[in-house]
Amino acid sequence: MKLQVLADNHTDIDEYLLGEPALSFYIEDNGAKILFDTGYSDVFLRNAEKRNIDLKTIDTLILSHGHNDHTGGLRHLRFYTDLKKVRTVAHPLCFCRKTCHGEDCGAPFRTEQMAEICDLELSVAPLQISENIVFLGEIPITNDYEKREEMGLFYESDGTPKEDFLRDDTALAYRHKDGIFIITGCSHSGICNIIEYAKSVCKTERVLGIIGGFHLFEVNGRLEKTLSYFQKNEISLLYPCHCISFQVKAKINEKIPIYEVGVGQKIIL
Repeated sequence: MKLQVLADNHTDIDEYLLGEPALSFYIEDNGAKILFDTGYSDVFLRNAEKRNIDLKTIDTLILSHGHNDHTGGLRHLRFYTDLKKVRTVAHPLCFCRKTCHGEDCGAPFRTEQMAEICDLELSVAPLQISENIVFLGEIPITNDYEKREEMGLFYESDGTPKEDFLRDDTALAYRHKDGIFIITGCSHSGICNIIEYAKSVCKTERVLGIIGGFHLFEVNGRLEKTLSYFQKNEISLLYPCHCISFQVKAKINEKIPIYEVGVGQKIIL
């Protein structure tokens, strides 16, 4: 597998690419070409072009959840390439209207619009994406320190507002001969919940590493339990990015050395 960071809060030094508070990865796996999230704007497209990555050749688009810092780039991608030929996979709640603090924070298109724009496949169950990559679907909550937290509202098709516990938040698992590698967007479902479910889906106990948002901002009891979980599972390749504080990264780094992440970075497994 080869993964390249197209959008993140930070950029690699001397790359002269663009950053934004968002996330997008380009992934290749044995011929499959996958775009994971689209960032907030057209930054991911501009960075891809500068790195000579042709996003017109992608065969699969995966959306980690429906927030606009992961789906906003759809406005630009739909005109950049013919998405009708692109398998687009997401949770069924991904394209519901969402608001946070009274402002729209959701995807730019509703489910009906996406069905017209692309080859849409919505699933709460795991799906095989490529030879070695699995879409995890809805993540079950399996521990007592990563309970779902309400973040704004989502609106049902009839306009009824409901508290949004981000059930649409999901991730990918890459099956490597030595274990699994987790690719996540924001981890609103809890990074440890995600890993446990990935282990169950992929039928392995070995976890090599993680890249993506950990959604951890405070040094507290939850972080301590998360760190203990990482250590118990002997996870050595940690690439936290997008939604994680400096204080949390520093605390993790005291126990497990972490890798910096920035636009332009390439990971090969």
